[in-house]
Amino acid sequence: MPPPPHLRWPVALSVGAAVLTIGMKAAAYAVTGSVGLLSDALESGVNLLAAVTAYLALWYAAKPADPDHTYGHEKIEYFSSGLEGVLIVLAGAGTAAYAARRLFHPEHLEALEVGTLIALLAAAVNFAVARVLLRYGRANRSIVLEADGKHLMSDVWTSVGVVAGLGLVWLTGLTWLDSAVAIAVGLNIIWTGWELIRRSFDGLMDHALPAADQEVIRRVIGESLPQGAAFHALRTRQAGSRRFAEFHLLVNGDWSVREAHHLAHQVEDALAAALPGLEVVTHVEPVDERASWEPEALKRLGEPEGPDGR
Repeated sequence: MPPPPHLRWPVALSVGAAVLTIGMKAAAYAVTGSVGLLSDALESGVNLLAAVTAYLALWYAAKPADPDHTYGHEKIEYFSSGLEGVLIVLAGAGTAAYAARRLFHPEHLEALEVGTLIALLAAAVNFAVARVLLRYGRANRSIVLEADGKHLMSDVWTSVGVVAGLGLVWLTGLTWLDSAVAIAVGLNIIWTGWELIRRSFDGLMDHALPAADQEVIRRVIGESLPQGAAFHALRTRQAGSRRFAEFHLLVNGDWSVREAHHLAHQVEDALAAALPGLEVVTHVEPVDERASWEPEALKRLGEPEGPDGR
């Protein structure tokens, strides 16, 4: 099963951009001998591997839920983005290490004008593709596309830094500046990769939804409840582009099952309208039973332990 059509073409675009820029940057290195341009070409190689990994992750995440994966397969996106973060860190470390070596053993650079022009063209290609990936990733809450877009943006900054270094070398004749700029760019790449790894770890550990989303959920539930009803034990998480929430709905103990069921559906429909794609699980309990308030569980969630608060 391929990834959804609306996500398939941005990844294919990323693969094409990686192949194109590898060739461009390799040619730029061949004519100049710049270590900065070589590191830039190596990062495009990582881009290609990351784009293929993203495609495979989206393919797997698109598989429907089955008896062994009843919540679907979307969490593979966090693994993919984490792997991409590791690749970015390795690319940054390799760039900085090789540049440090060339800092102490500089080599003569040639045809800087040609190399600079090629690097700028490659950066323009990556910038355009990165904007597409970031836009589609945020619109579809796909961490895979966002990770790939951020990776390409780190490549853009690499190219900009390399070009700045070449410009300084051309103006001053100090070839060590090429290596110094490459080291700085490598450290920036490492930071970008670390941020992706951290975010992927949060997803794999079922990190709660952002505070803004939680506030919307609490507000919508509160506005949907009749007098005397309450809720607590709200828990949220995200898996890829899917968001999940569950909570306890506390109603009058004399209500029928049918009445409580109707109220639960009304609340769930209101939440789905406020946060499209949110999947909600509601557990109905009598509001006037002390056992419904589960003080230890509520304490772990940082919520009030009695019926006087929500």
